[in-house]
Amino acid sequence: MAMATRQRRALPSDPSTTASSTAYTKVDKPERSDGVNEGVDRGLGWLLPLICLGMLRHMSATSNIIHDCDEVFNYWEPLHYLLYKSGFQTWEYSSQFALRSYLYILLHKLVGWPASWWFGEEKVRVFYAVRIFLAVLSVISDAALVVALSRKYGKRLASYTLAMLCLASGCFFASTSFLPSSFSMYAMSLSSALFLFNKPEMAVSVAATGVILGWPFSILAFLPLTIYSLVKSFKSVFLTGAATSIVLMVFSVLVDYDYYKRWTSSVINLLVYNVLGGGESHLYGTEGASFYLRNGFNNFNFCFVLALLFLAILPIAKKKFAPELFVVVSPVYLWIAFMSLQPHKEERFLYPIYPLICVAASAVIESFPDLFRDKYNPNGPSTLVMIAKFLRPLALGLILCASHARTFSLINGYSAPIEIYKHLDYHDDAGTGSVLCVGSEWHRFPSSFFIPDYVGQVRWLDDGFTGLLPIPFNSSLGGTSAAPSFFNNKNKASEGQYLRDPEQCTFLIELQLQRPYPTRGSDLSKWEIVAALPYLDRELSPPMYRSFFIPYQWQQKNVFGQYRLLRRIPK
Repeated sequence: MAMATRQRRALPSDPSTTASSTAYTKVDKPERSDGVNEGVDRGLGWLLPLICLGMLRHMSATSNIIHDCDEVFNYWEPLHYLLYKSGFQTWEYSSQFALRSYLYILLHKLVGWPASWWFGEEKVRVFYAVRIFLAVLSVISDAALVVALSRKYGKRLASYTLAMLCLASGCFFASTSFLPSSFSMYAMSLSSALFLFNKPEMAVSVAATGVILGWPFSILAFLPLTIYSLVKSFKSVFLTGAATSIVLMVFSVLVDYDYYKRWTSSVINLLVYNVLGGGESHLYGTEGASFYLRNGFNNFNFCFVLALLFLAILPIAKKKFAPELFVVVSPVYLWIAFMSLQPHKEERFLYPIYPLICVAASAVIESFPDLFRDKYNPNGPSTLVMIAKFLRPLALGLILCASHARTFSLINGYSAPIEIYKHLDYHDDAGTGSVLCVGSEWHRFPSSFFIPDYVGQVRWLDDGFTGLLPIPFNSSLGGTSAAPSFFNNKNKASEGQYLRDPEQCTFLIELQLQRPYPTRGSDLSKWEIVAALPYLDRELSPPMYRSFFIPYQWQQKNVFGQYRLLRRIPK
């Protein structure tokens, strides 16, 4: 009777193994015929990412500050007008220029309209309901990215990415900002996830949605993924992407016609104005070439530095990460290089690549041990490899602590503008038709959602600003279809944008800083301080202490002013 002999499993150090053997990774495991790796841990499920991201995005929705006046005047104010028939209009929404898409606003009206019906006069709750909607979009897209990374590259890379997506300051703030660049960021996460799920047609379709419904300029960030998908499966990817683009463009044009009352395309108008039409973005401020490098470090600290090192570790980790993860991460370099060449720079312009920064940094941390492995005996014992493994949680912990310090500093240092307007609810005894005046603090106006119904007007006071300010929508001129003659694309002030008689002001919003010149509200014989909150003085506070919360030093080293709500004292 023949005896079956048991064969010994070859060890990596056995002479019988070839010298060219390499590290055994999750991606090397043989697949079953049905396409599922037998016995393979499928990685993180959906529950953990959804719970973690859900908690942090809810915190962002309820505590986030407004970082850019463009968010208020180009998105919150038009939404307020569609819901309540009042709000400020910018020149971009003049039907003469039609640079902004009402299709993007309508997406948020789907939440804003039922919320306005449910909450009635409590408009602040409608504001936060829309933010919760933005948070949900962010949770779904980022959770998909985490799950996709887990299934393709393992739990460790996915867990690191999840931690950074949750706590990185950039992602925390951008996730609930009402901006097209944030919408493109959601699309970037979801498109990258679908790409890693091996669904290139859906990935390109989502990318097209992010470009057309969100921010048209983000097309550059989606190019690597789109081109790679076309190379792999040209016909199906092209047809799906083209169909999605055509449908969205037609829908966008129809919506623009309904609101602007003329045949036009806000998507094309925006591209033409900025690229072909001599768009003068320099009128709104310019920054040096290093702006995005400094900004990236402020919002991501060492995570940003590690993300930029992804290309450096790629030759070592090529077997694990090339080509798919390289395709996903490559927009980080492409986008930063392109945007750094533009004279007009703003923090929100980097939003589309924020999730990819987290992915790239996580890949670098995960690869720390690979930098020290023996090429011919990668699984052999090594002190350096053990140290590198120990450094991974330390690096992640440092990044997360610095991120929390940044988030804490911004929320506690600059939340006064949103909070001070809420105090208006307690002064309705001023009577219907009250006038709220805002001078140099117009750019921190949190939107008409914070203005109670008894306040009849919000008016700007001339404090020396020479640019063009938003002016209320005028229903008698056509509302959204109006083309007021005082609007221009040269950022020149209009004669009617300021209230000439400050005596008409019932309330005044003002920032009181330690400066040698008096402000309007400093005359306490005319004004009563009804609310005041601390506001971090950026000019007088040291950069390190104002940018990051350092225990026992943040309040001592920084200088604070007072953000005030004042009420006129009756004569």
